[in-house]
Amino acid sequence: MKIGIKDTVSNLFAVIAGKFMFADLSIFHEFEPPPNGGAHQFLHAFWKEATARGLRVENNTISHATRACLLNSFNFKERRLLQLMRNSVLYVHRVDGPVDVYRGRNDGVDRGIFAVNKKIADKTIFQSHYSLEKHLELGMEFKNPVVIMNAADPEIFRSQGRMAFSRERKTRLVAASWSDNINKGAMIYKWMDEHLDWDRFEMVFVGRSPIVFNNISMIPAVDSFHMADLFRHHDVYITASKNDPCSNSLIEALTCGLPAVYLQSGGHPEIVQRAGLGFEVAEQIPEVLDKVIDSYEVFQSLISIPSIEEVSQKYLEVLELTRIS
Repeated sequence: MKIGIKDTVSNLFAVIAGKFMFADLSIFHEFEPPPNGGAHQFLHAFWKEATARGLRVENNTISHATRACLLNSFNFKERRLLQLMRNSVLYVHRVDGPVDVYRGRNDGVDRGIFAVNKKIADKTIFQSHYSLEKHLELGMEFKNPVVIMNAADPEIFRSQGRMAFSRERKTRLVAASWSDNINKGAMIYKWMDEHLDWDRFEMVFVGRSPIVFNNISMIPAVDSFHMADLFRHHDVYITASKNDPCSNSLIEALTCGLPAVYLQSGGHPEIVQRAGLGFEVAEQIPEVLDKVIDSYEVFQSLISIPSIEEVSQKYLEVLELTRIS
């Protein structure tokens, strides 16, 4: 791979700076400003929790004292990491997907992630059992895999202060997607838009959709604080995404106290467990909604999502960073 002068100089400064820096953990991930997708949300929350525990965290570099490196899927600069790697650092690869299955096209992304895993990783964290098993079905056996589900930032996503549920008004439904990929459920939302009884329901879709709805209100993507507030002002979260390995939006909605109605696909069932009901085809949604509304308080009481403290502890155990040096 050809390396330009700019890259060489940049990495030289990184190496020099690294000798004067001290970090326990490096996170290799290209963060983006909000509003953004699930990986950014979770890794921000994990970074904050790791720092609160006294760990020193850095991004996209490896300093002299770095003990472990968490590299996220394919969302980092592989060439930079390869140039900075040291044998004394433990490399843990956080993987979701399969991405090509999720996107509905074969772009070779998963094979690329698998190649990185074989070349760099010591261990692998999958975000759902679905994701791990689907990769195995495709013939990809990753290094020392464990499954750890994501968690939401409790300072943002919480059930306290949410609107009280009432059967005396319209039931408020909410769905969200950062992507306009058709596999995110647009055709199912279109069916809902055309067939739900809008005298009984109202619905908001947050984010991007390839379809414009007539009855479902659409608003652009918002930051986490606004999204959490929207969740607390709605009753039921709807997700129709297909082959979604571990939906952060679903986790965030549950954390805000919303039972879920979900497509029986991907990691949805293992995230929701008993705190909602699944459907296989759009025509089942009205009946499923009726069941959730009839036993709303029961479904809400069965929400069981791991906290960021619990998830971070599991990550740090895999990263072998439970002891602060």
